[in-house]
Amino acid sequence: MSILRPNSTKNRRMTPLTDTKTSSATTGELRRRLDGGYFTITAELTPPVSTDPAEFIARALRLKGLAAAVNVTDGAGAKSHLSAIAAAHFLIRNGIEPVLQMTCRDRNRIALQSDLLGAAALGVKNVLILTGDDPKAGDQPEAKPVFDLDSRAVLAMVNRMRTDHRLLPGTEFKGGFDMLLGAADMPIDPPPGWDGKSLKAKLEAGADFVQTQFCMDAALVRRYAKRLVELGISPRLKMLIGISPIPSSRSARWMKEKLFGTIIPDAVIERLDKAADAKAEGKKICIELLQELTTIPGVAGAHIMAPMNVSSIPEVITASGVATLKRAAV
Repeated sequence: MSILRPNSTKNRRMTPLTDTKTSSATTGELRRRLDGGYFTITAELTPPVSTDPAEFIARALRLKGLAAAVNVTDGAGAKSHLSAIAAAHFLIRNGIEPVLQMTCRDRNRIALQSDLLGAAALGVKNVLILTGDDPKAGDQPEAKPVFDLDSRAVLAMVNRMRTDHRLLPGTEFKGGFDMLLGAADMPIDPPPGWDGKSLKAKLEAGADFVQTQFCMDAALVRRYAKRLVELGISPRLKMLIGISPIPSSRSARWMKEKLFGTIIPDAVIERLDKAADAKAEGKKICIELLQELTTIPGVAGAHIMAPMNVSSIPEVITASGVATLKRAAV
């Protein structure tokens, strides 16, 4: 795996996360970072199975000032958790910008529009639209999925809400609604003739950014991003590559086998296998990957996920030194 050395960020231009002339009351930090050409880091937290948000807030506070925004998952793994909207509200109250995940699995179009209006009223500025895991994969397999609209249709619906201030039946609504719209993606090694049809459709539906499934292969990302630039998809659609400080080779193998679309090279698993301290090695691999991603034209940043290793996220962001860099020019 081709990676940068730890001193690869030396002498690069450094700019604080808060370096902006735009008021945070009107424009979110995630939008400012992406539009400003900075390497943008988002992280992800799962709301607790609890009515007490204290521990969730404590974990989130460790990311304050490091991640431009923090995703709150929506029924992750097709299991019940504290409402993502409530979790996003707790983040906002503590000065942390959320990315609200919303799945098509649990809501029909009426509920989706109501929740989006509620989220905007609470100050949410970013939403990531996802299909959602099938209930059969969760702990209540008898639950009935909704899937009234697919993710592309929801993106188009939300885009209309922000441009026309109207709901699907044409009903006008009052108040601000300037959501930054996100979609999911799975990087691939693009074969000859690959046209990025799915990503083009999401872009046309209104998506502003994408967060990808785990991809721990910088060389593949470089080829993928190059093709997106050639197709004119990037930089119009901001690409945040999903990565993780994987704590062990066992975890890496499970992710590769069980999580659809996950890309983990054998070389990464071998490094974890041979390491005297696999958890430390996993952090090192993640740091090196973050540093290399800053050099890839067409990559806007990284989305760090570590559901069983959350405490490592702020450590790798800090150690990488990339959260204040300009990203590679296209």
